[in-house]
Amino acid sequence: MKTRCGSHRNASWGLALLLLAFAPGLAAQRQHAAPATHPPGAAIASGHALATDAGLATLRAGGNAFDAAVTVSAVLSVVEPISSGLGGGGFFLLHDAQSGKDVFLDARETAPEAATPAAYLDRDGDLDPDRAQNGPWSAGIPGLPAALVELAGHYGRLPLRRTLAPAIRIAREGFPVYARLEKGYAARRTVMERYPGTRAVFLADGDPPQVGETLRQPDLARTLELLAERGFDGFYRGDVADRLVAAVNAEGGRWTAAELAAYRVRTREPLRFRYRDWDITTAPPPSSGGVALAQILQIAAGWDLAQLDPAHRVHILVEAMRRAYRDRTIYLGDPDFVTMPLARLTSADYAAGLRATIHPDKATPSALLPGQPAPLEDEETTHFSIIDAEGNIVSATQTVNLLYGSGLVAPGTGVLLNDEMDDFALKPGTPNAFGVMGFAANAPAPGKRMLSSMTPTIMASPDKIAALGAPGGSRIITEVLLGILGYDAGLGAQQVAALPRIHHQWWPDVISAEAGALDAATVQALQAMGHTVNAAEGPWGNLQTVAWDRSDNTLSGGSDPRNPVGSARVQPQAPAR
Repeated sequence: MKTRCGSHRNASWGLALLLLAFAPGLAAQRQHAAPATHPPGAAIASGHALATDAGLATLRAGGNAFDAAVTVSAVLSVVEPISSGLGGGGFFLLHDAQSGKDVFLDARETAPEAATPAAYLDRDGDLDPDRAQNGPWSAGIPGLPAALVELAGHYGRLPLRRTLAPAIRIAREGFPVYARLEKGYAARRTVMERYPGTRAVFLADGDPPQVGETLRQPDLARTLELLAERGFDGFYRGDVADRLVAAVNAEGGRWTAAELAAYRVRTREPLRFRYRDWDITTAPPPSSGGVALAQILQIAAGWDLAQLDPAHRVHILVEAMRRAYRDRTIYLGDPDFVTMPLARLTSADYAAGLRATIHPDKATPSALLPGQPAPLEDEETTHFSIIDAEGNIVSATQTVNLLYGSGLVAPGTGVLLNDEMDDFALKPGTPNAFGVMGFAANAPAPGKRMLSSMTPTIMASPDKIAALGAPGGSRIITEVLLGILGYDAGLGAQQVAALPRIHHQWWPDVISAEAGALDAATVQALQAMGHTVNAAEGPWGNLQTVAWDRSDNTLSGGSDPRNPVGSARVQPQAPAR
């Protein structure tokens, strides 16, 4: 059974709550008593109760938030194969309470040498979606196992054999299949059953996973044991590496042992900016999320949103989204390979210039925004958030990209490989599976990391600190955006996780909204401004957040009610020492 802190909410709150998040002036005045210096315990929010509970157990065993992150990440890799796993990658935003430093660990997958743009085109020169999204050619070199080793070795206190033990046990003994796993498998069954290693895991009892059945993954348990025993070499060299290479090559792909052994986590400087009285620390490239957040919020800061009617509040945010996603498409990529005008893109002056192009009463057709770069000047995915009793914070997002990644499990490893190659601009100007286009900055090259929308974020005001993030492909950024606006409006963690959602990504030129997020009058007013509105989409996303209110020294957590197996829990007592 899932456990959440805070009152239960769901997307049926609809328009009223959405508008509250867009109207910071409606929030109650914050208290400014002397803030607490240490949290009264710990809080974890993740996409599955087994991961949340395992992370809290790691804290009770004397670990810190970084040890707990290893545990939560590994358990999610076992119980959420639809979303993430050892065959994928992720971003880990860390705050070290003792030093006050923030660190961004980039464990994004990398392109193998054979993955040239030409390898993904059909005979007519068009993008081959099957090769880009399914099977061996869709998979990048995994980064998540290296991130777990990095977290344990440089930030945690406990050995991997302790922090990985829950994931090993759950992989071996199994866990109950839930509805999203069953539904996702049905959607991807044709692809997954191409591969013998995948069939051995998901058809072990003769039929596809069904709700209530126990899914056991003994090969994955052994892979996790090797990672615990040998660290980096347990995955990237030796038996597991040999099996991964053999599996990819047997299915027609081209990996080498040298490429696996050469993988490294990159430590990067987080992106920082200011919004109202919040200091926002978030993901830098190869994530596009932080840059887009900085642009959208700084553009929107030019208006008193609380004084606008509902339609105009949405209009302003959508126009800011439109411009940010346009810049994402044109400029952003792997910082180890491309030069990006980040100082310009994230500056208040640049935001003011973009703001000046927004008509207060009319939509800007996306086709009128230039689609070529200017000269340079200088669901599928999961998230968890952790605060420990020392004030250490982890905001982490990890993924295998689409549902069940590539669909290819390497025989004898239990490792389901990602299909992140689709996140490259494999053919410039051609949308990927999320409808997002890209150009030269995000073209594949050997060892290059594909652009991502994953946006793990930490936000701090004089009296509150919160960590948040979400899955959702290109919609991750706007999920986190609405979460930031929700906290700024004075909402609690569970309220933030449940907020109704809207989204615009430059192309296609349409406002997406969950059913009930916008009322009929608001939709009609937006249409009169020239917007195309899809106001009846199904729910999306799975936001996970924790918050520490330093004014009264309380912790809270929010787990998205769209995900019935998610869990946010507060552990009031300080971890045992």
